[in-house]
Amino acid sequence: MAKVLINDGIHPSGLQKLKDAGIEVSTDKIAQEDLAAKLPAYDAICVRSATKVRQELIDQCPNLKVIGRGGVGLDNIDVEHAKSKGIQVVNTPAASSRSVAELVFAHLLSVSRFLYQANRSMPEDGDNNFKGLKKSYAKGSELEGKTLGIIGFGRIGQNTAKVALGMGMEVIAADPYVEKATIDMGRFGTVDIATGSMDSLLADADVITLHVPFTGEAVLSTDQFNKMKDGVIIINASRGGTIDETALLEALDNGKVAAAGLDVFENEPNPRQDLLQHPRISLSPHIGASTNEAQEKIGLELADKLIDILG
Repeated sequence: MAKVLINDGIHPSGLQKLKDAGIEVSTDKIAQEDLAAKLPAYDAICVRSATKVRQELIDQCPNLKVIGRGGVGLDNIDVEHAKSKGIQVVNTPAASSRSVAELVFAHLLSVSRFLYQANRSMPEDGDNNFKGLKKSYAKGSELEGKTLGIIGFGRIGQNTAKVALGMGMEVIAADPYVEKATIDMGRFGTVDIATGSMDSLLADADVITLHVPFTGEAVLSTDQFNKMKDGVIIINASRGGTIDETALLEALDNGKVAAAGLDVFENEPNPRQDLLQHPRISLSPHIGASTNEAQEKIGLELADKLIDILG
């Protein structure tokens, strides 16, 4: 019987599916420093973001057949080294796409209508400065007719495009691996979107959102900010490090960037205070995939992939 360690949790539906398939499952969390001693007893490990599966740990687990990641990013796993050892690495790229796309628009709507600032101010001053706050936050912007630039046009980027089109936005995208995508708008038909150059996107977009992995260097830094429209809005619900945070703060302070929405940070779980305290940044603690629906889909998709491999 195959043994699987679920070290960072899984939705009960996925857990039950594994058990129904005859797989022995442990959900007892093993501390990172104890994994080298205990993981060799398992055929597979499933992680989220907390547990790291690096080369040294992989080399100490000769029985390991599968590393599963509940989510999209694989930056906490040494993927190529695992593959070189004959270990399969699987993730769940489809399960959380809609949840992340909706969070992008939660931030975008929040900064477009100053909701993030109003939510900070109303508890303190709403009872004695209501008219003043109303005046302060009375110059919001509608999204209809604005151009959304999507950097990274995979599943999440395409789901974000679907929401944007429904909001009446124009959509442009850049992705070196995707030439064109067909967006299914349900009973309203389909929309074909061809990707273009990064420079064109930076120059033309009113709002820019990132949906790319972190590859070791920032996608948006000073050079890229300088190519953008004045007053652009930046949303990042992809990975910390994809935006140079110092360059973003400079662009916010000089007016190049009107506002930003951040769900991810370079130094998670301890983001820098000047980001957290900035008056024109809408914030959330890396919750892009954290909906009940997405977590169930992640658990079921991961269970299916483990069952296919382990039998």
